[in-house]
Amino acid sequence: MKTLAAAALFLSFLVTAQVSRAQDAPKPPSATGAASPNKIDPAKEADIRHLLELMGSVSTAQQVMDRMTQSIRPLMASSLPPGDYRDKLIDLFFAKFESKFDAKQIINLAVVRYDQHFSDEEIRGLITFYETPLGKKASKELPALTAELQTDGQQMGQDIGRQSMMEVLQEHPELEKAMEDAAQSAAPQH
Repeated sequence: MKTLAAAALFLSFLVTAQVSRAQDAPKPPSATGAASPNKIDPAKEADIRHLLELMGSVSTAQQVMDRMTQSIRPLMASSLPPGDYRDKLIDLFFAKFESKFDAKQIINLAVVRYDQHFSDEEIRGLITFYETPLGKKASKELPALTAELQTDGQQMGQDIGRQSMMEVLQEHPELEKAMEDAAQSAAPQH
């Protein structure tokens, strides 16, 4: 039971870290997509929804969710103790998780955020842009560009992390020895 709680807590942390990168951002509206306390003007809401449609936001939200699942799956597997149960547990978890995910909820959240950050005049200006050939190209290319940058950033972070750890261990051989001793004592004895 402790392992399950630890895995759930770990996964919750991972999902939160993936979805919410900016700590200073205001709290998001509810996951049900409920509007903020100030009701959005219906005409502005229609403009925002039209903009999000032009930008391909539903498919982008689904792509982000798919990438998040792909990146979390190996982390979840490595955080759970080995055993025949693990793959089935992870598969069932993601099936349940994906059954609860609805890209339309993301759109509802986006409507509230766009309302907070842009005036209706600015939204109409963005609509005008996304109706141009350049805007259409940006809408088509930005999701792939973002995914590539995310992958590049993750790789760069892994490389920097590996270099940093090697340097720390070289500078502090006592920590390297302590880590090796801990690994040996944690290894199963035959």
